[in-house]
Amino acid sequence: MKNNIKLGVFAFLSILLMIACEPQDSSDYSLGAKPTADQLDFDVTPTASKANVIDFKNTSKIKGVATWDLGNGTKAKGETAQASFPFKGDYTIVMTLYTTGGSVSISKTINVANDDMSLLDTPMYNALTGGAANLNGKTWVFDQYHDGHFGVGPVADSGPSWWSCPAEGKTESSLYTQEFTFTQVGVKMEWKNNGKVYTNENGRAALAALGFSTSVVPGAGDFDVTYAPKPAYTFALNEAGKTITLSDGAFFGHYAGTSTYEILKLTADEMYLKCASTTENGNGWWYRLIPKEKNIKPVVVIPLKAIPLADDFESSVPKVVFGQEDMGSLFDPYYSNPAPLGINRSGKVFLYEKSDAFYSNIFFTASGYKFDLTEQNKVSIKVYLPSYNDYVTDFPVAGDWITNAKLKRQVAVKLQDSSKGGNAWQTQTEIVKADLETDKWIELTFDFSGVSTRQDYDKIVIQFGAEGHAGPGIFFFDDFRFKK
Repeated sequence: MKNNIKLGVFAFLSILLMIACEPQDSSDYSLGAKPTADQLDFDVTPTASKANVIDFKNTSKIKGVATWDLGNGTKAKGETAQASFPFKGDYTIVMTLYTTGGSVSISKTINVANDDMSLLDTPMYNALTGGAANLNGKTWVFDQYHDGHFGVGPVADSGPSWWSCPAEGKTESSLYTQEFTFTQVGVKMEWKNNGKVYTNENGRAALAALGFSTSVVPGAGDFDVTYAPKPAYTFALNEAGKTITLSDGAFFGHYAGTSTYEILKLTADEMYLKCASTTENGNGWWYRLIPKEKNIKPVVVIPLKAIPLADDFESSVPKVVFGQEDMGSLFDPYYSNPAPLGINRSGKVFLYEKSDAFYSNIFFTASGYKFDLTEQNKVSIKVYLPSYNDYVTDFPVAGDWITNAKLKRQVAVKLQDSSKGGNAWQTQTEIVKADLETDKWIELTFDFSGVSTRQDYDKIVIQFGAEGHAGPGIFFFDDFRFKK
């Protein structure tokens, strides 16, 4: 029985060494009638070193350009071709001869008597699959935690010069759900993707034309398209040509219209691929994959430091740089002291204007370190709360969870973990000084020694008037200190 099932299965095992045949000039053969099959022939000769590596030679009676379908999924062009057949069985070899009069094909069936597993034992195949002894195969995923794992540029370029994906740049897409398990025995490839693939607008349109029309826009942009892989695929690895081809239209999780990829690098720890998009004119795409077990987010050790922070706001150069969130337009760290009396007779102070936004505040974020709260855990400031603010009116609130609708005579200081972004408030420790006197300078100390074992804090938030309501107000503070 002819081994049709294995057509294309063992292409990855084929080491093609083809002597290219240049097309003949028109003077070599005349325009004429279409050739006939009886004018064609080719020789089949096992190599002296390995019976499963077979040479093919065109011996036709007429001249033309010969192309080959070698029965194992590989194709060739030229007067000669060579193919490897690691598994026993019957294979159909098809030679097509193109002349100026047309083309014709002939076929021969060859029998490979024995398996030759040595053809599997090569560096590239072992790197891809983990070797013949690895019966469970080797699973590859996108190298999502490192820069440059995905990118695009002109197809002729050596790298993705237009755009290269930073680490975790496609976290909200389906790109990182793709898993590809390559098994040497049986030349199988299993593709898992949780039901979606990633692509751009051109790819989405091409997939829709193939019947995959359901798509959503993920947080990472472009499109996640509903796409269920087949239960199993095969693959073709051409060591000589350094390409890998996935069977039955499979692709590496990002659709660019092709199943064939150029291998730029293939080791036990890295597979770096490039493909020429068929959905976009002239575009190339680059993919870096690593073994699944090595896809571990690097642990970034951020040191703990006790760096004293202090600013009296007398200098035009800030000693502590505060950011602001939804503050009013009068935000000014070098404002003339409105009441140079009592405990604060300095010339300049920090003017803090709470806007009518719900969560007005200022903040300081440490750069490259976390607060060592065992060494410094107290924030002290002098504050001045004017009586002319409206502390009586009920203002609109952010939601029914806000019980206070009034501007309050208070100051809150919070420690937060800035790495949580918009959810930093969920990590916070807050100390509130409420019901403060107005129209006088008061010195306040916020003692965070109770959370001195925390090692995640790197952000100080200062908030006047209470949050969650739209009550605006003017406040002043001075002599900020973060100390032991």
